[in-house]
Amino acid sequence: MPANSPVYAFLGPVGTFTEAALLQVPGALQATRVPASNVNAALEMVRGGSADAAMVPIENSVEGGVTATLDAIATGHELRIVREVLVPISFVLAARPGVRLADVHLVSTHGHAWAQCRGWMDSNIPHAEYVPGSSTAASAVGLFAEDCPYDAAICAPLVARENPGLAVLAENIGDNPGAVTRFILVSRPGPLPERTGADKTTVVVPLPEDRPGALMEILDQFASRGVNLSRIESRPTGQYLGHYFFSIDADGHAEEARVADALAGLHRISPGIRFLGSYARADRQATPVPEHTSDAAFSAAGSWVRSILGAASAAGENGSAASPTA
Repeated sequence: MPANSPVYAFLGPVGTFTEAALLQVPGALQATRVPASNVNAALEMVRGGSADAAMVPIENSVEGGVTATLDAIATGHELRIVREVLVPISFVLAARPGVRLADVHLVSTHGHAWAQCRGWMDSNIPHAEYVPGSSTAASAVGLFAEDCPYDAAICAPLVARENPGLAVLAENIGDNPGAVTRFILVSRPGPLPERTGADKTTVVVPLPEDRPGALMEILDQFASRGVNLSRIESRPTGQYLGHYFFSIDADGHAEEARVADALAGLHRISPGIRFLGSYARADRQATPVPEHTSDAAFSAAGSWVRSILGAASAAGENGSAASPTA
């Protein structure tokens, strides 16, 4: 492997959906890939310089935002999202050989996976109880431990295939066959990815004060400039009860005048805003921009205001020149 090969951290162990997302990044297959035990650990590798970037889950089409990631990127040394990846999600129920479905009483997996398979579990093994796992793959691999406290694990089909010591008790157990998880590649701050016309900008905005209309002021910064929001979630800051920040995905790139102007407006309202990046959308869907919020419209409006100020300045100078001196 080349000496200058990039190092990527990801939510491990090997075989997670997160690793599958990472392998969609050009060159990742040849790069050094390091599994991390949790999201915080993966991001700290980036902050500490032992990894160039980290792939972590941020949103699921069934369960919404991944709170561990939302909280981890909102605090600590700043990071930048440089890419997003979408991965279709399917699940199997795996166990040690000889275990039957009727023998399963305790099932381990990641919380989001459990939520996506809850209906199937209730219909097929309603007596089974949930044992939280750090990831779907970790739960599956944990079945090999002699003192494993659970009977089966919900994991990706790939994990079951790559571990021949596991038996698949049931396939396609997800309640929503169209489930998709969104992953983000996070690096240290640097140059922004190039604007593509199909971009997304992510920010974290603390609520300046808890009062009527405070959230509306934040949303108005986007609405008045024609910037659509594809995701907004509130998370507690942990400082005290009732103190929140908003994690927001907006359609567009910070290089666009309308987005830049919205960011400036947000900074005036909430100086603690954290910019997390502008990057290409994974679905490559171009963002429609109303004509009155296009870069050309902002440029024309700026030129018009400057012409007014220039005319006023010139008039003032002429008036001063014509005034008699004492």
